[in-house]
Amino acid sequence: MNALWAYFWPAIGLGILIGVITGLAAFRIVRRRATHSEPVRMRRHLVVPFAIGAVASVATAALWHGPFGAADRFASRVERGIHNTLVYYEMTQVTAHLHHGPLTRRVLLSGQADDFQRTELVRLMDEVPGVSSTSWSPDGGSGLPLVAQGAVVSLVGFLFGLLLAYLVELHRRYNAQWNW
Repeated sequence: MNALWAYFWPAIGLGILIGVITGLAAFRIVRRRATHSEPVRMRRHLVVPFAIGAVASVATAALWHGPFGAADRFASRVERGIHNTLVYYEMTQVTAHLHHGPLTRRVLLSGQADDFQRTELVRLMDEVPGVSSTSWSPDGGSGLPLVAQGAVVSLVGFLFGLLLAYLVELHRRYNAQWNW
């Protein structure tokens, strides 16, 4: 399971969709109210829809994370992969789980292992899809929460959607000059 496909793609897709809709609506509002003498007011007409769209993008990422259950599915798949890796290497005396409260992509290891096993288990756990880092101590820093990573990815998708809406608006303006 890849973290990009399993967790982040829907957040990116929702961000792009919200960005396109917001951009098309905002550019239509500006086109209707546009006067060449008031460029400051035009910028003000763009800020409010863009802010509303950004908030909606972050809100959909939070809904995807929590109520729609993406975080629980992600955590169960990653922890299953971690458990399968430990079983494959016959390290049954070592336990591993994702850092919770808030959920991150960081794995915490505990149990009996010598120095060589400790370094190799860290390396092996870092290779499990969906894991960002691994450590043996819980005080090594928790990393960025998964919901914040989803919100950032959704905002990137939102900005890409705004870019697409801007390109559509430029295409519309360019084609408007031809009155055959």
